[in-house]
Amino acid sequence: MGLQRSEEELAGKSRKAQLVQVSKNYRSVIRACMEDMHQAAVSTRDPALQGQYSTQVSILSAMELIWNLCEILFVEAATAGPLLLRLLDWVRLHVCDVDSMVRDVLGSESPSKHKLFWNVVDIFVLQGRMDEARHLLSKEATANPASMNMYKILDDLMKKMPVPSLSNTQTLTELELKWQHWHEECQRYLQDGTFASNPHMESICKILLGDEDAILEKKELMTTWYHFLVTRLLYSHPTVKPMELRFYAQSSMDLFLGGESSPEPLDLILMAAFEFEMHQVIKECSIVLSNWWFVAHLTDLLDHCKLLQSHNLYFGSNMREFLLLEYASGLFSHHSLWQLGVDYFDHCPEYGRVYLELHIERIPLSTEQKALKVLRICEQRQMHEQVRSICKIMAMKALRNNRLGSALSWSIRAKDAAFATLISDRFLKDYCERGCFSDLDLIDNLGPSMLLSDRLTFLGKYREFHRLYGEQRFAEAARLLLTLMTAHIAPCSFWMTLLTDALPLLEQKEVIFSAEQTYELMRCLEDLTAGNPDKQKFQDDDVETTKVEMLRLALARNLARVIVKEGTVEGS
Repeated sequence: MGLQRSEEELAGKSRKAQLVQVSKNYRSVIRACMEDMHQAAVSTRDPALQGQYSTQVSILSAMELIWNLCEILFVEAATAGPLLLRLLDWVRLHVCDVDSMVRDVLGSESPSKHKLFWNVVDIFVLQGRMDEARHLLSKEATANPASMNMYKILDDLMKKMPVPSLSNTQTLTELELKWQHWHEECQRYLQDGTFASNPHMESICKILLGDEDAILEKKELMTTWYHFLVTRLLYSHPTVKPMELRFYAQSSMDLFLGGESSPEPLDLILMAAFEFEMHQVIKECSIVLSNWWFVAHLTDLLDHCKLLQSHNLYFGSNMREFLLLEYASGLFSHHSLWQLGVDYFDHCPEYGRVYLELHIERIPLSTEQKALKVLRICEQRQMHEQVRSICKIMAMKALRNNRLGSALSWSIRAKDAAFATLISDRFLKDYCERGCFSDLDLIDNLGPSMLLSDRLTFLGKYREFHRLYGEQRFAEAARLLLTLMTAHIAPCSFWMTLLTDALPLLEQKEVIFSAEQTYELMRCLEDLTAGNPDKQKFQDDDVETTKVEMLRLALARNLARVIVKEGTVEGS
C-alpha cells in the first residue's frame, strides 16, 4: 500500500532510491518470516511439522534469493563496477554455513592446525572477503615462521587487490588499469614458484588470477553455480557490464554442473534474471511457487519501475493487474484474509471493481458483525446493488429468527419498501397479540426512514400516539389517532384497534374530541361495520359486537357532552 501511495512525481535518483527501499522492505519481511519459520522448526518436536516448517524456510530462502537478484539487476539497475559489489553481497547473504565453521576454527587452541582452517580461508577468498582471509592467514604465519615470507607476499597481493567502489571516485578505465598491473604481479609470483612449497597458498594465488580450474577445485565450498559465477567475475572480469552477465552465467552453470546434473527450477529462474528476461522470471516463478504472493508483489514493483509497460496480455489486462487479481481472488477464499483482498482489487484500475463485486457477493455472511464489515466496504465504494443485496439477506435471516427489530433496520438500510411493509405488519400483528411493542428504541427513532413505506409510517405514528397517550397529552393523541384513520394511513384491518384505542379518550372527564372529530369517528365506525366483507361473521362475533355497541354508546355520550360544552361556550 505504501508503494501504491508513493510519489510517482519523484524523478531520477530519488525515485530509484525510493523503489530500492521498497524492495528492501519486502525482503526484510521475507527474512522475518524465514526467521519465524526457522524458530518454529527448531522448537517443535513433531517430525511432520518440523519437515513442513523446513520446507517453508527453503521456499522463503529461494524467494528472497530471486527477489534480491531482481533488485540488483532490475530495480537498482546497478552499473558496471558497483554491479560486482552488489553480486558479492548477494552471494555472501545467501551462504549461511560459513560463520559456524569460522567459530569452530577460531575457537580451537591452534586455529592453523584445525582441519577446516584452509577451507575457511578459501571460502573467504572465494567470497572476496580479503580482510578476514588475511586475518586467518596471519595465524598460520605466527604458528609457522618458515612460511612468513610467503605469507607476507600473499598478504600484500590480497591487500593491494583493486576492487570497484560504490562512489564514483575512480573511472572504470582506471580500475581496469590498476587491476591489470595487479594481475601481472600475481602472475609473476606464481611463475617464479614463490608459493611452490605451500600448495594451499599456491592454490589461493591461482584463484586470485581467476584460474577457472583452481576455482572449480573448490566446488564443494561454493555449493552453487551462481557463487562460482560471482567468484569467477571477481577475479577475471570485475568491471563486468550488466548485458555481459548472460554469457558468463550460462558458461558458469555449464562448467559447474558439468553435465552431471540438470538445472533445477531455481537455476532456470536465476538464469532468466541474468539474461534480463523479466517476463520469463515471472512466468517460471508462477509455475514453481505454491501461490501468487511472490509474483504479484514483484511484478507490481517492476511495473512501478516502468519496466513492464510494453507487455499486455491477450485479454486486455496488463500482467501486473492479472497477477494482482489472481492473488486477491485467492485471499477472498480465506475466512479472515478476504478483507486484504479488497485493497488489491482497489488498485486494479481495469477489472478490480468487477472482481470485487463478484467476490463480495460470495462472502458467507455468517455473523452480523461480518455483514457490517462487508457493508461498510460496499458503501465506501458506492456499490449500491451489493448494499441492497446484503441488507435483504440479513433482513430475511433476522425475520426467520423472529428478530423483528433487526429485520426492520436491515430492510430500512436496503431501502426495500415491500419488505419494510411486511415487517411492519408483523410488528402490528405482534402488538395485537401481546398488547405491547417489541424493539421500542428502534420504532421511536425511525425518523425520516418511516417514509419508506405507508405501513412503516403508520407503525411509527401509531407508536407516537401511544407515547403521547402515556405522557397524558390527550388532545394531541386524539388528533393523531383521527388523522391516522381519516388520511387512510392505517390499514382497514387495524381500524377496529384504533377505534378501541379511542374509547379511553372518549371516557375522559374532560371532553377531548370536538363535535366534528366525534362525527368523523362515527363515520369511520359505520364505514367499518357497513363495508366489512365478513359482515355476517362480524355480527356473529359477540366480542366484536360488544365493542361496536360500546363505541356507539361512548361516541353518542361524547357528542352530547361536546354539544352542551360548545353550546355553553358559544352562549356565553
